[in-house]
Amino acid sequence: MKTSFQIGTLFGIPIKLHITFLFILPVFALVFATNPAPFGFQDCATPFVNYILSFITTVLLFFCVLLHELGHSLVAQRYGVEIKDITLMLIGGVSSMEEIPRNPSQELKMAFAGPFVSIVIGFSLFLVNFLLVSLIPSYALTAIYMMFNILGSINIVLGLFNLLPAFPMDGGRVLRAWYAKRMNYVQATHYAASVGKIFAFLMGIVGLFYNAWLILIAFFVYIGASEEDKSTTVTVTLEKYSVSEVMSRDVTSVSPYMNIGDLLHFMFEHKHMGYPVMEGNHLKGIVTLSDVHKVPPLERAALQVRDIMSTTVISLTADAKASEAFKLMMSNNVGRVLVIDSNGSVVGILSRTDLMRAMMLSTEQL
Repeated sequence: MKTSFQIGTLFGIPIKLHITFLFILPVFALVFATNPAPFGFQDCATPFVNYILSFITTVLLFFCVLLHELGHSLVAQRYGVEIKDITLMLIGGVSSMEEIPRNPSQELKMAFAGPFVSIVIGFSLFLVNFLLVSLIPSYALTAIYMMFNILGSINIVLGLFNLLPAFPMDGGRVLRAWYAKRMNYVQATHYAASVGKIFAFLMGIVGLFYNAWLILIAFFVYIGASEEDKSTTVTVTLEKYSVSEVMSRDVTSVSPYMNIGDLLHFMFEHKHMGYPVMEGNHLKGIVTLSDVHKVPPLERAALQVRDIMSTTVISLTADAKASEAFKLMMSNNVGRVLVIDSNGSVVGILSRTDLMRAMMLSTEQL
C-alpha cells in the first residue's frame, strides 16, 4: 500500500501528501474551532462557521509548512543537492534530499532557511492584520483577521521552536554546522545528536504535564537523532573503501526456470537470501526470499523464478565508493546490490552484511 501520493510540483520538486496528513487535518481543525484567540476561533462566530474557518486555516497552515520546507530545499538546490520530494505528514513537512551538504556554512544556511521563512510569514501576516484594522475597520473582516492572527502566531512559534538545538531539527543542524567548523563531521554529528537526545528527554517530561503533542515530537527527535548519528558514522567510514574492496566476487546465480521449491532449498543450502537470475551470460533480474514470501505457499509449486523475480536490478560499478552502495540500499530498501562492469556483466554482489563486516574491520583498525 502506498503511504503517500503526489499532488503537484513546485520548482521541479514533487509535492506529496502522506496518509497521516489526512488524519491530522480534522484534528487540527477541531483544535482551532474549540480554542480561544490567538490560536482558535471559539469566540469569533457560530460553531458551524468556526469549523469551516478552522478547516481553511488548517489547510493554509500546512501550505505555510510547505513553504518552510521549500526554504530548505531551494537553498539546498543552490548548492547542487538533489531534492527527491517534499512530503506533508503528521509531524509537519519533510524534504527528502540526496545528501545533506558537508560544508558547515552551506548546512547552516540550508537549516536556517526554513525557520526564517516561517518567521517572515508570521510577521508578514501580523503586518497585514495591522493594515486591515487601520485602513478597513469592519466586523466583516473579523474572520480574516482571526485567521491571519492564528497563522501568524503559529508560524512564529514554529520558526522559533525549530531553532531549538534539538538535532535533527533545524536548530540541531545549525548546531552541527557550528561543531563541524571545530571538529570532524562524525564527531560533530555525534555531539549534536547527544544534545538532541537531551532536548527530546526534556520535551517528553514537559509533555507529560502540559501537552501530549510534545511527547510525540520528543519521540521523533530522539529516534531521528539516533538514526542519523549511526547513518553518518557508517557513511563516512565506508567512504574509505571502494565497492571492489568489500564486495563478494564469487557470485552464485540461479536460472529463471528453477521452480520455487528448488529455489528455497538452494537458499537454505547456500545461506544467502537473494541471487541474480542469469540465463547464460545474460542478467535477467534478481530474486530474493521476500519475493518468495509474496506468493501463497499453495501457489508456489506451479511457479518458476522468472514468475516472481524483479526485473528492476539495482546495481553500481566496482570503482564506486562503498558509501554509495549503502545509500543505494537505504533509499531503495534492499539488502544487496549487483556490481557490474562497463559491459554490463556481473562481476560481484554487495550485501549489507559485506558493508557491516567492513565497518567492524575498520573499527578494529582504529
